[in-house]
Amino acid sequence: MTGRLDRRPRRGRGFAPSPAFAAALAAALLALACAGPSAAAAVPPPPSLTAPAAAVVEASTGRAVLGVRAHQRRLIASTTKMMTALVAVELLPLDRTCTAPAYGGSPVETKLGLAPGERMRVRDLLRGLLLASGNDAAATLAVCAAGSRAAFVARMNAKARALGLADTRFANPVGLDAPTNYSTPADLARLGIALRRHPFLRRTVDLRSATLASGAYPRTVVNRNRLVQSVPWVNGIKTGHTNAAGYLLVGSGTRRGVTFVAAVAGAPSEGARDADTLALLRWAHRAYAVRTPVRTRAVLARARVKHREEERIDLIATRTVRALLRRDQRVRVEVRAPDELAGPLPRHAVVGTAVVRAGGRVIARVPLVTRTAVPEVGLLERAGDVVARPASLILIVVIAGAAAGLLLRRHGTRRRRGRADMEAA
Repeated sequence: MTGRLDRRPRRGRGFAPSPAFAAALAAALLALACAGPSAAAAVPPPPSLTAPAAAVVEASTGRAVLGVRAHQRRLIASTTKMMTALVAVELLPLDRTCTAPAYGGSPVETKLGLAPGERMRVRDLLRGLLLASGNDAAATLAVCAAGSRAAFVARMNAKARALGLADTRFANPVGLDAPTNYSTPADLARLGIALRRHPFLRRTVDLRSATLASGAYPRTVVNRNRLVQSVPWVNGIKTGHTNAAGYLLVGSGTRRGVTFVAAVAGAPSEGARDADTLALLRWAHRAYAVRTPVRTRAVLARARVKHREEERIDLIATRTVRALLRRDQRVRVEVRAPDELAGPLPRHAVVGTAVVRAGGRVIARVPLVTRTAVPEVGLLERAGDVVARPASLILIVVIAGAAAGLLLRRHGTRRRRGRADMEAA
């Protein structure tokens, strides 16, 4: 992690650092104060693209980090099949067997070669759909899941609305060019993220090849996404191409636990599409990182219990803060909590706040709670605490001295009066 984490909990008054520790702390704070964005990792500029439209989104946060005409509606070819797969797995068990309908199509279409009436399991149809981009697999899944192609397309559009894909509409489950079959790079990236949430689909798009055991005979299909074949950390998702749409790729890549999804639309060639996608994924991983400046139950401060000088209560964070940030952004955690707590307070009582800042803006506010209950201090302990304070001791000495002086004066007066009475007698 290249950004700086500056946690500054307020300490109780019982903390007494040694001179060596204090000097080291002062030096560290001075270095931190003098360090600026230039001390962080430099963020490279976005790559130049041959594709006219593109978008990059981080998978866990859904945050878009780059867009080039990202909301421009375009023909999307076989990237349509991401939604076909997503709807199919919601409606069909993976071990269900489907019967292929008659599917003609043009000679240039990609197909598995399913004969009318041939039976194949859903898991194999999905592999043939996502890896080989089989149009007949898409048609078979649609009829098997919804009874008809039209009913399945209605389900696709309903799912698009449920995912908030406002610039997406489907006319068929295959991806054939149609005025009402369109999306945008931004929506395609979000659709790719939704597909990756399903374990079977996520594993499927990361395969280099697969053997379809069901059907009239075994078939071996190869992933048309060449980046999955050649780049170890690229793990999906779907290619697309027609003459009108150009070359498309929704690609995903995971490094150090962070996944970005890049959607490239309208590239002039397959090679240009692959190069653009890989450049975008590499740039995103170099420019951004997911950081966790605060974790649930982390101790961010300690407070003294009032009237119990040596007792401390841990103050812990109530939730984890996970944020996608540019690598040149500094992160600070400011702890706002009392030095002293007066009981009784229950366990997990809210007593403070941790303010997380990145690049000068507040990105989160996390309540701080007591890890344990704060005890009620009895009257005798309170009195003892009052007596033990230096000011109280001085006051007691003064009062005692004054009282002793008064007693001595009274005693002296009585002795003089006694002598006078004796002399008078």
